[in-house]
Order: sequence, then C-alpha cells, then structure tokens
Amino acid sequence: MPQAPVMYQPGVEQVQAGERETIGEICTAFDTILETTTQDYGHAVRSVHAKSHGVLDGELTIDSGLPPELAQGLFAQAGTHKVLIRMSTNAGDILPDAVSLPRGLAMKVLAVVGERLPGSDGTAQDFVMVNGTVFQAKTAEQFLGNLKLLAKTTDKLESTKKVVSAVLRGVRGALETVGIESAAINSIGGAPNVEPLGETYYSVTPFRFGEYIAKFSLAPLAPSMTALTGRIIDIDGRDNAIRDEVRREMRSTGAEWEFRVQLCRDLERQPIEDPTVEWDEEEAPFQRVGIVRAAIQDSWDPTLVRRINEEIRFSVWTGLAAHQPLGNINRARNEPYRHSADFRARVNGCPYHEPTQAQG
Repeated sequence: MPQAPVMYQPGVEQVQAGERETIGEICTAFDTILETTTQDYGHAVRSVHAKSHGVLDGELTIDSGLPPELAQGLFAQAGTHKVLIRMSTNAGDILPDAVSLPRGLAMKVLAVVGERLPGSDGTAQDFVMVNGTVFQAKTAEQFLGNLKLLAKTTDKLESTKKVVSAVLRGVRGALETVGIESAAINSIGGAPNVEPLGETYYSVTPFRFGEYIAKFSLAPLAPSMTALTGRIIDIDGRDNAIRDEVRREMRSTGAEWEFRVQLCRDLERQPIEDPTVEWDEEEAPFQRVGIVRAAIQDSWDPTLVRRINEEIRFSVWTGLAAHQPLGNINRARNEPYRHSADFRARVNGCPYHEPTQAQG
C-alpha cells in the first residue's frame, strides 16, 4: 500500500550556491548553438529539440470523479481542452535520423483557468516530456557541462555523428543485456531509433501538483500505438524517416495517450533536487487523470507546422502556479528557454504568440 502523498511546501526546494551564475552560462552556451545553426540554415531554430517529427492538433479530456489528491490544478475540474503537440529529438541542430537521439513530446493545453506562474503569458499550460524516466544530469552545473560539449559539436562532422551513433547504439544494447540503462549514452546518439507514437513520455523532473508534488507522463493507449512500442524504424537512406513514419501512421489511425500523475510519497526516495533518480512506480505509482486524443490528420500539415514550430514556444514555466516546476534543473530551464525563444523571434522577425483564452 503506497504511503500518503507528500504535501507541497516551499521548503521542499534547496537553492544551490552559484545557481544564478550557472544559468547565465547556460544562456551563453545556448547562444553558441543558436548562432551556429542560424548561420548554417539562414534561419533560427530551437537551441534544443530543433528537429520536429510531427505536429498534432488534439484534445485533453480530464477524467471526472477524480479523488481529491488527483483533482488538483488543471485537473481539478473535469472537461475537455484543445491541445497542440510537437514531437522531436533533443539535438540543437537538424540532423539526419541516422543520428538516433531520445524522443521528446511537448504539449500545450489551451484555455486553462487559474493563477499563473510569474512571467507566464497567455492561458495555456505546457508539458515538456522525453521518452526516458530520468534526466541525464543531476544539477544545472552538470547540465551546463553537457551543453558546452553539445555547443562544440553542433553542426560538426555529421557523417562522423552517424558512425558514432551506430557504435553507441551497440554499447547501449550491450548494457541493456546486463540490466543497465544509460540516459547519458542515449542523449549523445545511442538511443534506439524507435517509433515516437509507441513511446511513453515522462516529465523526468518534479512539479507542484496543487497541494502535492508530482511527475507527469503520457503513455500510449490506443492499440495501434501500443503495437508500435519498441518498434525500430528503418532509417537507411532516409534522413527524415521518423517524420515519414509518424505521418503515415497518423493518416491511417488516430493517437490516444493516457495522461498520468506520479505523486511523491517520500522525499528521501523520490527527491526533488536530483532528477537522475527514478521514482519507483511500486512506491509511487502512476495514476490516470485524463486522456489525450488526436484524430486522424496530416502530422506535417504546413499551416500547423509553421504555427507550432515558428510561432509558439514550449516551456515548463508556461502555466499555472499550481504546477510550478520544482528543483535545480527546472529552475535552470526558465530563463534560458525564454532566452532561446527570444533569439528565434528576433532573428526570424516572427514573434511567438501564447494562446489566449479566446484562442483556446
């Protein structure tokens, strides 16, 4: 029987010395990536998760009759919200799919009512997830080190990256045979080249969940999606194979995910400040709070691609105060992500627009 969920209080966070300086350096590393890719492409792209593989228009239906510990924040009231979804991989340059990287899924829930986080414009709630259960760095300082390495290799030796990626996939496979999974190896090109629509996505970092603390997850629910779980995409000679596969799947069948919440039940075993620690699902089980559906559609529709890729930004700091991001890594994602979006808006002459209540 799981313990009762931990109540949120400001004291659950522990701000580290030098955080502000580290955040400033992260912005500088982002600038290196942004300036390099802008020069190469003649157009500014995201400093991370630059390449998208599909964009979707859908709905989030919040379950009715949720118990009090789950009826929190956005999920306090049953109902349906429109959502915008972007599927991607994590590099800051637009690489051929032979360089296999972790999958990302960002979702913007529209027309959300409630007190907002400081500086959070519009009326949307963003969720940013990846297909792994932990983050690759324990602290913002370690993340900065990884980012500096990424900045040095951005748009360098693309053919070498393909070879290295193939080698790393072999290393990852060998580790998995002995029960070891490495988020670090996955993040630098060793991730399996799996179908995005079959993957389960995780916030990996914790958030306030109204009166409680939680991590979030999207798990495939439709049989057509669970049949894709773990399926490896054939990328030989296909630089945009992932995009092609997602488009093919979405033209024939809709997508359906279960939105789940994992409540923190022990601050020692489910820490706030260390996202490299996986929260054991037996001790802190995921619980469903709603369903996300996307009907059959063209997942590379030019109008929606432009709207999502060029005109909006995704940030864990866009949303309700009831879902405040928690922990060192989340605190370090606020200013740099806005810094990156501001760079794109300035260089491209295309301001980003946060949806308002009327637009939702």
